[in-house]
Amino acid sequence: MHTASLYMLGFSLQVAATDALISNVLLLLASLVVSNTLRFYQPGKAQYLNVVAWCVLLAGMWLFLSRWILLYILHSEAVYARVLNNSLLVRGSIGFLLICGTALISMLWYTQQEQKANEARKQDAEKLAREAELFNLRQQLQPHFLFNSLNSISALIGRRPEEARTMIYQLSDFLRGTLRKVENEVVSLEEEFQHLQLYLDIEKVRFGHRLITKIVLEENCGKLVLPAMLLQPLVENAIKFGLYDTTGQVTISIEARCVDRYLVIVIRNPYDVHTVRPKSGTGFGITGIKRRLYLLFARTDLLETQGENDIFTTTVKIPQNDKGNIN
Repeated sequence: MHTASLYMLGFSLQVAATDALISNVLLLLASLVVSNTLRFYQPGKAQYLNVVAWCVLLAGMWLFLSRWILLYILHSEAVYARVLNNSLLVRGSIGFLLICGTALISMLWYTQQEQKANEARKQDAEKLAREAELFNLRQQLQPHFLFNSLNSISALIGRRPEEARTMIYQLSDFLRGTLRKVENEVVSLEEEFQHLQLYLDIEKVRFGHRLITKIVLEENCGKLVLPAMLLQPLVENAIKFGLYDTTGQVTISIEARCVDRYLVIVIRNPYDVHTVRPKSGTGFGITGIKRRLYLLFARTDLLETQGENDIFTTTVKIPQNDKGNIN
């Protein structure tokens, strides 16, 4: 367009192309200078006048250099030199506006990139904090069970050493599986039930014939996934409030089924209405699982507890996507 305008004014194609080339190359260099400056210097609201002053300075330098170079190259074109000198104000204004436009676009671009970087850092920090809290919650669940198991082993050593030895082996297998699961955020329901069975084997040694478990896994649900080590604290809570206040047999039922893109797990245990308050939920296990589910899914409705007819029911819902992974 620059070349065409000068050509239409009657100048030769060589003169028009030379003017356009020199002017635009120098203008590009001035624009790159202001853009690169704003890459490392983002002005505050009270410093925008500094940017305008910088654009005025660059426009003046561009106008001076382009005029000097063009007159040096095209010194034999007297008419062109007169037109060039008469158009300096217009050229300077256009150059200033183009450089300011480049500065404005650069500020918007680099501000947007900085905001994206800050948001990414914020998300990374929140993710690290969330993972740290999740790890802390998972670690808090283990000592309670471990202390109980060690106390039971201590009690069995004198009276029933073979059962104590068996329980030590089972506890070792359970803790080894727990260490492997620490690195996994989610596991399949089948894997979670296998790990849960190790825990139940230990508890059956502790409570003997008093503990009866009933596990029902709906067909085609085994491949669905859930957060690792989610069920053990809930079952531990059910055993605690189902067996601690009774001397007879107690049945703990665990049922898993698929319902509308959810993996639904229901745990039931009997309870004594005179010694516990099941409607509000009991123990660190339920509180920790609620917090963990909130951190993973940002929802507070995925764990429900209910006490009715001397049966305490804990229901956990794990959202699943179309590929069988948690949402």
